[in-house]
Amino acid sequence: MLLIRPRRNRKTPAIRHLVEETTLRPADFVAPFFLIEGENQQQEIKSLPGISRLSLDHILRQAEKLHRQGIPSIALFPVISPEHKDAEGTAALHETGLVPRALQVLKQEIPSLCLITDIALDPFTSHGHDGVVDEKGNILNDDTVKILCRMASLLGAAGADIVAPSDMMDGRIGAIRQRLDQEGLQEVGILSYTAKYASALYGPFRDAVGSTLKFGDKKTYQMNPANSREAVRQALLDAEQGADMLMVKPALFYLDILAKIKDHVHLPLCAYHVSGEYAMVMAAHAQGWLDAPKVFYEALLSIKRAGADFIFSYAIPQILPFLELRTYI
Repeated sequence: MLLIRPRRNRKTPAIRHLVEETTLRPADFVAPFFLIEGENQQQEIKSLPGISRLSLDHILRQAEKLHRQGIPSIALFPVISPEHKDAEGTAALHETGLVPRALQVLKQEIPSLCLITDIALDPFTSHGHDGVVDEKGNILNDDTVKILCRMASLLGAAGADIVAPSDMMDGRIGAIRQRLDQEGLQEVGILSYTAKYASALYGPFRDAVGSTLKFGDKKTYQMNPANSREAVRQALLDAEQGADMLMVKPALFYLDILAKIKDHVHLPLCAYHVSGEYAMVMAAHAQGWLDAPKVFYEALLSIKRAGADFIFSYAIPQILPFLELRTYI
């Protein structure tokens, strides 16, 4: 006779709910937005079905709706016209630029919304790399960090609650923290992309922001997908340098990295459910092969189960109705 029957804990929806170890809620998510100039502008992104580049007025309306539904934060990614790009990404430092203006309006209109801004040069550079490039095609680490510090200070002063360096330059967390503190911006947090891998899953994102590489690749600064101990080392360095939160990107292919960093660093941990991970599911959904909301629920649950405290995801419009409809009794 069996004394131990684990199925007793799965017998009814109520019991399954009672013993559920991991849950998803709206407060677990950050909504990314692709920001463009103009008013009443909405540009469909073919590689990201259901996602569009939006002018600020559209973002404001969508952000207000999401915030009412329990989403605590949004992240802004600018789409810069090619004529405003150059080799050093100088448009990133314009005080009246696209992102500073958007931050000021969003902070005024939705003061309780947490605003996160990307800190990287690839949306602003003519070559598509995240940093300054020399005549041999090398990415110059320290020269890039100086620009990133100025960018972080500008956006923090404009209203960003959290700046998120996604460039993977060495030493940028400590340098940005020092610059923010010197400028009286001690309350601005830093979410470090601590383990951003050189992944093949970023294609739709680069299409969305228009940052396709003109030469080479990003393997000298983004991480080798083969390495995991290196991610822990990066996380420990960023924590020592003053990061307030850490990110792993991509998410689903790197759940082991999330778990390892969680074991070694006691900062809040984020994961980016990236554009390629989203686009694959939406493509299968369009063919009738998968049910996107159900797959996204399972995928996002796995990210949280692996150790993420919160998640950047394009699937929020898909997952929110599913979370509201999911009942246990």
